[in-house]
Amino acid sequence: MTDRLGWRRKFGVIAPSTNTIVQPEFAMLQVPGVTAHFSRIHIRDQNMDSDEGMERLLEQIRAEIQGACERVLTCEPDYMVMGMSAETFWDGVEGNRAFKKQITDITGLQVATGAEACERALHLYGAKRIGVVTPYQSVGDENVVKFFEELGFEVAAIKGLKCPTAVSIAHVTEADLRDAIHEVNGPDVDAIVQCGTNLCMTELADEAERWLDKPVIAINAATWWMALRDNGIEDQLQGYGSLLREH
Repeated sequence: MTDRLGWRRKFGVIAPSTNTIVQPEFAMLQVPGVTAHFSRIHIRDQNMDSDEGMERLLEQIRAEIQGACERVLTCEPDYMVMGMSAETFWDGVEGNRAFKKQITDITGLQVATGAEACERALHLYGAKRIGVVTPYQSVGDENVVKFFEELGFEVAAIKGLKCPTAVSIAHVTEADLRDAIHEVNGPDVDAIVQCGTNLCMTELADEAERWLDKPVIAINAATWWMALRDNGIEDQLQGYGSLLREH
């Protein structure tokens, strides 16, 4: 017997309780027979207006991650998806591998992370030099740069928006995101990457690819793309970037 709605795959998704963007964006990206089932990490202190604040936010995620995974396992998902990104970049490539192993050890399932999804997308596009937009403080940007540079990419420019709280990430306007994209772009930049699953970027990234004539990788679109393709689901979607439309 298969699930009436998730007859192809059920994805278990882990997201912070403060995140208001990743769930509706994943809903926009759904394809027939695939369903997403969210488990929330309780964020009690959402202040991230300094490096120390951002570290405290990640400490809360680490303390809650096992419980969040165990809760979503009760709906018997087929695959795990991380609806958060900072922790998937932390401590570079080895940090990402350790995080993935932690999730798989808890759940017994494979997992899509934003960091690995961006890596796959950049290799697919043949990108070498990238511009990056994040909502993070400096410590977050440093970990993002570490991850990409350890993989051999050159981060030509990074714009950290330094959002003061976890909820305020979702308040960043389209105009501000558009300015940030232009700020990290340049004639020698092969692709733009957006980190931070609570930044509303998926549809804007699709538009930006037309202005810039280069890949603009929104992390929610990339993570969903990785999850679909890992599960043999090749459906293509219009309006959410070339990654889901063409690959």
